[in-house]
Amino acid sequence: MDRTSCFTRALRAASSLALPALAATPLMAQAGPIDTLPLGKYECTLPGDAGGAAWHRIPGRDFTILNASSYEAGGERGVYLLRGAQVTFTRGPLKGMMLERSGQRILRERDEKGELGPMRCVLTSPLR
Repeated sequence: MDRTSCFTRALRAASSLALPALAATPLMAQAGPIDTLPLGKYECTLPGDAGGAAWHRIPGRDFTILNASSYEAGGERGVYLLRGAQVTFTRGPLKGMMLERSGQRILRERDEKGELGPMRCVLTSPLR
């Protein structure tokens, strides 16, 4: 058997193992071009009410986009992926958190089911 045939068989075998795993992934499919967020500090908040403050900060969710696809939160670094409008934190202290871009400076929380949540993160201090 030649080298090309061995490679082709190995590739087919790997593909057959990977496809069921991908189909079992819960959440929405990510589509769109890979991009990066504007650099700077993002502050995360929950909506308030008419009787008090308009927004309530959640300092434990704040993060800073440092360069390309890296971020810092709580003194630790991590990596995120922006694909289309979907932001997924893939490594670091915010691993698993998902946001949806709704403009250049605003990100909205997505829960495990892919539905929009009440939290939003806003770019408050762009890096220069």
